Amino acid sequence: MGKITGFLERRRTLEPHEAPEGRKHHYREFILHLSDEAARIEGARCMDCGTPYCMSGCPVNNIIPDWNDLVYRQDWKTAIGTLHSSNNFPEFTGRVCPAPCEEACVLRINDDAVGINSIEHAIIDKAWEVSWVKPQPPAHKTSKKAAVVGSGPAGLACAQQLARVGHDVTVFEKNDRVGGLLRYGIPDFKLEKWLIDRRLEQMRAEGVMFRAGVYVGNERPGKGVPDWATKTVAPGQLLAEFDAVVLAGGAEQPRDLPVPGRELAGVHFAMEFLPLQNKRVAGDHGVADLWATDKHVVIIGGGDTGSDCVCTSNRHGAKSITQFELLPVPPDSERNPVWPYWPVRLRTSSSHEEGVNRDWSVATKEFVGELGRVKVLKAVRLEWKDGKMYEVPGSEFTLPADFVLLAMGFVSPVPTILRKFGVEKDARGNAKATTDGQGCYATSTPKVFATGDMRRGQSLIVWAIREGRQCARAVDEFMMGCSDLPR
Repeated sequence: MGKITGFLERRRTLEPHEAPEGRKHHYREFILHLSDEAARIEGARCMDCGTPYCMSGCPVNNIIPDWNDLVYRQDWKTAIGTLHSSNNFPEFTGRVCPAPCEEACVLRINDDAVGINSIEHAIIDKAWEVSWVKPQPPAHKTSKKAAVVGSGPAGLACAQQLARVGHDVTVFEKNDRVGGLLRYGIPDFKLEKWLIDRRLEQMRAEGVMFRAGVYVGNERPGKGVPDWATKTVAPGQLLAEFDAVVLAGGAEQPRDLPVPGRELAGVHFAMEFLPLQNKRVAGDHGVADLWATDKHVVIIGGGDTGSDCVCTSNRHGAKSITQFELLPVPPDSERNPVWPYWPVRLRTSSSHEEGVNRDWSVATKEFVGELGRVKVLKAVRLEWKDGKMYEVPGSEFTLPADFVLLAMGFVSPVPTILRKFGVEKDARGNAKATTDGQGCYATSTPKVFATGDMRRGQSLIVWAIREGRQCARAVDEFMMGCSDLPR
């Protein structure tokens, strides 16, 4: 514990950021990392608790008190070593993780939590700036080969761990670029894509091979294969060529809204909309002409994906933006009322600060169109009693809506790939695989493992990285009989 009274003397230091009106006109990151001195002061607020609840709140079990103390003492090189010991990609989590560790911080009982996320952001950015992040190629090769299907955070973490112990690893990605939802689900102003490319170069130097534009599941292009997928690979081919196959394709099946008018033009899933802007920022040509410009935008869903739709629509120049949530407005509690657990409370993101009309306890009843295109949304207000919702009589209302985005989460992986591999599914449609005991992360199909959202369902980037790392250990044990990789 660097400074015993630090948490009493200092208030939480926020990361410097650009004001909403300025940042709405570009797609660059607008949140900067803390200065060395600001990070040192924030690190001094850590109490180095005897039971570090922050670590139990962090899915990757980051050794948070240690690197808080190291930053306070300005020992940045040891801090990045400690951070990397549990997290392969802190530049991603330091930017887009919702920080469950901070809600578990003991200070959240009666004060603002330590800025754990901001310290993590500062550590990794400094490490890259002074060239402390270097490839870690294996000392010896094993002659074993592993295929990883999907290049999101779970697939990348799994691939990197396996490559570092000497296996030949090939990552297959159906999209034209590697990165999964890091690349095409998160807007550039939250996570600029050169950050992904920089990490991929490190992984290539460690021996990982990437094959983008390759769709796994079909023998030849056909229905369900993305236009940009130039090649297809049959599951049988992977099983024949590799000693193990890891399915890390995420939970890509979006939750739909089956109400009258759903078929009208102008009603889209969020993930039909968000990746297009990422492609434009990347300089792609021929991107589908789907914009929120000069439209009355209605976003159905109050989570992170809906928030990303808000900020993207603002940058497009939407005429108005309304965001609906089915659930009632949560309390705006100043402290964590259920510490150390994750509380349900009102959260206002940087996207909301840029301008949006938020409304709660609203159910969409119908989309009304004109000449085949949505023009009006009909809705009703809800009342919640004993966990059940009831429509409020006489509360029906309409509002202009010529661009509707469904951002209600994802229900399961796309079922095609699981069916092609013959993998048994659980009750929610995910790949069935346990995370403890012998054979963890193994599916019902021999040599096939599943990890990340494809196994656990829609979740956080930190859970994806944790599962990718743990799955790598399971695969290493399967191929070699034992493993030195961390659990």
